[in-house]
Amino acid sequence: MNQCKWALTILICILTVSASVALAADPPCDKYPLAQQPRCAEIWKALNKEDGPTIAQFGLDQQKRREEGKINAQQHLAENMTFIKQSTEKRIERLKERMARE
Repeated sequence: MNQCKWALTILICILTVSASVALAADPPCDKYPLAQQPRCAEIWKALNKEDGPTIAQFGLDQQKRREEGKINAQQHLAENMTFIKQSTEKRIERLKERMARE
């Protein structure tokens, strides 16, 4: 039962962090002129949507490894934060590329 509570806690953390990253449409667009910001926000939301399945699969794989005892809670959280940071950086690069084409 205790392991189930940890798994649920970690899952909630993952979903919370993922949702906050996915909903953060404005920050990467702040550097663009006001006229371009709405289009930037649309692209950013689309990029988040495109990457949603990859992010979800990573979370499921992490949870499986955790349940199998291959990683502990600290490793789980650290790997999740690293993945989220890297995937966000990649989306920002893709955003820059798409905005440059517009």
